[in-house]
Amino acid sequence: DPIFFPGGDIGKIAICGTINDLAVMGAKPIGISLSLVIEEGFSAEDLKKIMQSIGAVSKKTGVPVVTGDTKVTEKGKIDKIAITTAGVGLAQKIIPNSGAKAGDLIISSGDLGEHAVTLLAQRFNYQTKIRSDCQPLNKELETVGKFLNACKDPTRGGLAANLNEIADKSKVKIILEEKSLPYKKEVVAVTELLGLDKFSLASEGRFIASVSEKNIDKVIKILRKFNREAGVIGKVDKGRGVFVRTELGSLRKIESPRGKLIPRIC
Repeated sequence: DPIFFPGGDIGKIAICGTINDLAVMGAKPIGISLSLVIEEGFSAEDLKKIMQSIGAVSKKTGVPVVTGDTKVTEKGKIDKIAITTAGVGLAQKIIPNSGAKAGDLIISSGDLGEHAVTLLAQRFNYQTKIRSDCQPLNKELETVGKFLNACKDPTRGGLAANLNEIADKSKVKIILEEKSLPYKKEVVAVTELLGLDKFSLASEGRFIASVSEKNIDKVIKILRKFNREAGVIGKVDKGRGVFVRTELGSLRKIESPRGKLIPRIC
């Protein structure tokens, strides 16, 4: 909730989420299954909009919805609508989340946290021009995937959770540069207003990756054709953990979010 928001809706999140989960592992998505559970009395017009949104992403990406199921449940059993997607992809090279190496650079494919802020602003009736970053990533990753040593999409838990996962599984230390982090001023303002940690904000159309220094220039050049905010945000070193170097020069440890992440927004 909300089902519809600036930049997307529940249908777009569902199909983009599955496409992106495959793409960040190096797979080319070839088919999606789509299952709907709909509350009795749900608006037919809203359902049409959701399905049109799913169809638009399918057409844009060339990834067909090949099977699915629909169930209608009695009123009150669920909250409006629930969507489950699963996908199949083919990969010549698997991109692990454990392949970061000391000397690599950490990149972001664009500005971060806009999906989380969009939904939270809607819930709290906060006026902002920010729109969700929800979008498919398969085309971007098809062009640069072979150059990536590790990759994740920073959805639930944002940078904090996903970079800690890469660091833990790769047995390395990641140092971010605060001055290079692509959070818009409006995103930071909302997090400060609501008392949230920007490092835990979800993005639904971005990826973070570890790239060898020899490949960094070509990767950034390619990615900036998709998003001009793509860039280097940190580096990989020997050690353990994730840290951010503040603009004052001190290092602060970035912990993975603990417990249940509330509110759920993706």
